[in-house]
Order: sequence, then structure tokens, then C-alpha cells
Amino acid sequence: MAFSQADLTAVETALARGERVVQYQDRRVEYRSVDELMRVRNQIQHELTRRAGGGYVRFYHAGKGF
Repeated sequence: MAFSQADLTAVETALARGERVVQYQDRRVEYRSVDELMRVRNQIQHELTRRAGGGYVRFYHAGKGF
């Protein structure tokens, strides 16, 4: 399923309110637990980040560490 920023906002709003029910455009989904809702949020964030071409940040250090 292709997620949108609106889907992420809906999930985050439900989490902030302590609800387990999320309205996505024309459908209503009731999750079994807040934990399941948090997993869905993480999945949506991962999908959006991957689609945007980001997600990995690399830091290189070449020095004496001062």
C-alpha cells in the first residue's frame, strides 16, 4: 500500500489523543492496541523516507579526535 503524509498525520493524531481508531480518506480502521498503531506509524515513516530517497546518514571522521 502506498502511504501519504496525510496517513502519517492521521496516525500521529490518533496516537497523541490516545485513540486506536484512524480515519483514512474513505475508510475507518480500528487497531488492536496502541503498540500496533505505533508499528504502523513506523512503517509509514519508513515508506515515506524511502520514497523520498533518504533514510541513511553517514558520518565520516578522519582526524585525531580532538
